[in-house]
Amino acid sequence: MVAGCGTGALSCALLVVNNLRDIPTDMQSGKRTLAVRMGDRRTRWFYVLLIDAAFVMVVICASQRTAALIGLAAIPLAALPVRTVLGGATGRGLIPALAWTGRVQLAYGLAFGIGLALGA
Repeated sequence: MVAGCGTGALSCALLVVNNLRDIPTDMQSGKRTLAVRMGDRRTRWFYVLLIDAAFVMVVICASQRTAALIGLAAIPLAALPVRTVLGGATGRGLIPALAWTGRVQLAYGLAFGIGLALGA
């Protein structure tokens, strides 16, 4: 269950950065997405919280299966999208953050999965 929460957090992070990109157009069209309701600044920090939560889940799982720590190997990949989001990128400037968040998801899933399998 904990491992699934980490994977889910990254999936949500991908959706959040996409919604962050869409805040201006969503506001104009009257959409009340979570990002619109939270506002730009809080949505950016929510994104970071979700990324961080995924890696916290790795550490929690490592209390039962130490090899799960291999999942932390994806942390360096998370630096670019987090910097982009916290740097204030908007619109098209957030597209690289979308792409890199997907890469983080892939690397995290592979590394974490391998770690969990090795720890079995």
